Amino acid sequence: MGAKAQAMIIVHGLVQGVGFRYFVHREASRLGLTGYAENLMTGEVRIVTEGERGMIEELVKAARVGPRSAQVSGVQVEWRKPEHRFSGFDIR
Repeated sequence: MGAKAQAMIIVHGLVQGVGFRYFVHREASRLGLTGYAENLMTGEVRIVTEGERGMIEELVKAARVGPRSAQVSGVQVEWRKPEHRFSGFDIR
C-alpha cells in the first residue's frame, strides 16, 4: 500500500455542463479514492480527494482528459496531508 495523501485539484476549461463531476466520481471510485467534486462559480471544477498518492496521480491524469464532451485547458494540483474526513466520493 502506498503513502496516503490529499490533493485539491482545480480543473479549468469547458468542464461544467458536460458530465465532468460524474466522470470524476466514476474514476475516483474505481481508484479507491474518497472526497468530492464540485462546480465553482468561476466555471472550474474543484476536486478534493484522499487516498494513495499513486491513485490520486492517476485521477489527475484522467482529469487532464475528462469526458469526451469536456475541453480541459489546465489542471492545478495542491498536495496536502490527509485528514481522513471522507467516507466515500461525493458530487456536490
